[in-house]
Amino acid sequence: RELFEEAGVLLVRPSGSGRLHERRHDVAAGTLTLPELASREGFRLALDELVVFAHWVTPDIEIKRFDTRFFVAQLPHGQSAVHDDRETVDSEWMEPAVAVERCRRDEIALPPPTWTTLRMLSKLSTAAEVLQWARQRQIVRIQPGFIRDATQTMLTLPGDSTFPPIEGFETPEETRFILTNGRWRASK
Repeated sequence: RELFEEAGVLLVRPSGSGRLHERRHDVAAGTLTLPELASREGFRLALDELVVFAHWVTPDIEIKRFDTRFFVAQLPHGQSAVHDDRETVDSEWMEPAVAVERCRRDEIALPPPTWTTLRMLSKLSTAAEVLQWARQRQIVRIQPGFIRDATQTMLTLPGDSTFPPIEGFETPEETRFILTNGRWRASK
């Protein structure tokens, strides 16, 4: 549902766009469900195309909390991702390594789960490789550690010297994120 509401992409069979973009705001408003939309338009939801690759939970200290799984999928033929101008106000396709570099230059902000994922994805070259990577991953619940002292606020990931490794979680290149001027900065 979020993929459709925020990016205008709907995993359906047969693939295609039909009048999907006209209906995404109805789904977001709750006046139309995805099964109703699929039935009206003659599509079958292709949820088996989603491949889970991560499970992240915000630290207990955070005001805005989430406990969510993250997925990848191949963009269906005939569809294009387009931001919704509500929850997402801009969109741009870029390679994972480019996004990381742009974050380092303060051109974009990447929260720690996104940074960590993009660093992993930057080692892969094709959508097929990404899907294979996701299918082979062991999914473990990751809740970053939170450390605040008089000089800094820091999130840590499993494998950091302050956070023991978690079996099944591939220790990322950066295991610490320091909050600087309202943005998380990756640190080793």
